[in-house]
Amino acid sequence: MTNDSTGSGGVNAALRTESQFADHFALFDLPQRFEVDTAALEQAFHAIQQRVHPDRFARAADAEKRVAMQWAAQANDAYRTLKSPLERAIYMLRLRGIDVRSEQDTSIAPGFLMQQMEWREAIEDASAARNVSALETVLDELREAGRVRFDKLAAWLDSGADQPAAETARELLFIARVESEVDRQLSRLE
Repeated sequence: MTNDSTGSGGVNAALRTESQFADHFALFDLPQRFEVDTAALEQAFHAIQQRVHPDRFARAADAEKRVAMQWAAQANDAYRTLKSPLERAIYMLRLRGIDVRSEQDTSIAPGFLMQQMEWREAIEDASAARNVSALETVLDELREAGRVRFDKLAAWLDSGADQPAAETARELLFIARVESEVDRQLSRLE
């Protein structure tokens, strides 16, 4: 095996323990729960990044460089996923065999469908009237609706109630899209 410039024994030695991890939580030695210790996540991420940083393998064989880059990319992806509450929830559900983003399962509660239509109508009316205050009100409503759902989502995920967790994650995806739409409208009007 080719040694890198730090004498660490190459990428295989740097990664020999990471290769056994089946999921993002295990990669960072975190419990598979919705609530994540962000300080522990940050610390574990930086430790892995340090071990697989391309500069450490500047003198390594091409194969080792490639593996180090792959591990760095995987660690980046895992970190981004676990850092975002919504992406973390979607990931946890995917680990349990539920694809929240699947086009086949679009089950949403009828009350939420009505709320979607009301938000969309309010956004259209406020945008047409160039009413920044009304758009900000809708944005506040969306943020509050998201906060309430995140509280429920955490409890459902940690208790294994996957179906209501999946429905809530789908609602949160919609809320996030609409929040972005309102932000775009506000930017356009301001």
